Order: sequence, then C-alpha cells, then structure tokens
Amino acid sequence: MIDAKTIPVGSFGVNCVVLTRQENATRAILADPGQDAADLIAWLDENGLSPEAILLTHGHFDHVTAVPDLQKRWPGMPVAIHPLDEPMLGHPMNLWPPEYPATPKPANLVDVREWAKSHPEWSLEILHTPGHTPGSCCFLFTADALLLSGDTLFAGSCGRTDFPGGNAEEMAASLKRLARLPPETRVVPGHGASTTIARETASNPFM
Repeated sequence: MIDAKTIPVGSFGVNCVVLTRQENATRAILADPGQDAADLIAWLDENGLSPEAILLTHGHFDHVTAVPDLQKRWPGMPVAIHPLDEPMLGHPMNLWPPEYPATPKPANLVDVREWAKSHPEWSLEILHTPGHTPGSCCFLFTADALLLSGDTLFAGSCGRTDFPGGNAEEMAASLKRLARLPPETRVVPGHGASTTIARETASNPFM
C-alpha cells in the first residue's frame, strides 16, 4: 500500500508528491520536486524519510529546479526521466528567472522506465504520454490505482501543447490512452486539485 503526500511547491504550484510504502515507511521516492528544496528537505528530515530516487514526469523547469539541492543532501540519489526529455535538464533556456534560475544537469540520470522495472516493489508502470513535451510520462501505481499525471491531464483540463516540443495530436492520443484506465483510478496532476479517471471521462472536454 502506497501513501502519497502532495506538497505544492514554487510559484507555479507544482504538485511535488512524496511516496512511501507502508511496509517500509522510512524509504520514499519524490515526483517532480520543482522548487522549495529547503522546505522539502526539512519536511523529509522531520518525518524521518530518506528518498531513494527522484522521478520526473517531464523536464520543464517548474518540475525540476529543486533537484540539484536534493542531490546535495542525498548524494548518489538517481534522477529518473524519459530520455526524450533529458536534454531539457541543465539546458540554459530551461528557466524562468528570478524564481527559477538555470540549474546544472543532475548527476545519476537514469531512464525512468528502466528504474521502474528494477524496482518492482513500487508496482509502477510508466505510461509515455507525449503532447506537453516529447518525453512526458504518467506514473501509474497499479496496485493502488494511483496515477501521477504530470502536465498531461489536469482536473477539467490538460497540459499546454504550444511550448517547444508540444504536439496537440500527440496530446489527444495520450488523453485517449488515459481514458481507458480503470474509472476508479485516483489522479494527482502536476498542478491543481486531484481527481479521478471517472470524473474526467465524464466531464473533461479534452478527454
């Protein structure tokens, strides 16, 4: 059983998600630590958590800026992302100053799909859902019917496709794929309120 704690971070209110498993509650993984590294580190320390990896739904600055400071606190921690979005990390244009300055390319980068395969205890399926970016992914924790949808699916909306690398046709195909998930699947998007697949297929005009 997975516990998911959502912590909104940064000026764009990215949902950083801290995931733990009940059978080993001191270990954690972080999804999309976009900003506020000091606050995240303090919260993890206060709760006795030691993160074993950072998983990124995609490479945009608002989802990745806290990564270098987190790796300084926990050296050697891998950062998992789809290879198509890896070039964004450390890119001099992947910033929004002054809140999101340019950051160095993280160390210990790994393919998020391979990380999931090598850690079956998380029951994590990586869904490649391009549209917002070429390497956008959703993280489906199958045993818990929990989807971290990044900037692909929002409550009542979907991610933008007008940024470099965005593609409206790919977004439509990705949303169609998500619509086939079990309706009871709980969805934690990259920004905003949580929802369910049932609610989105019933009312989201993009689904």
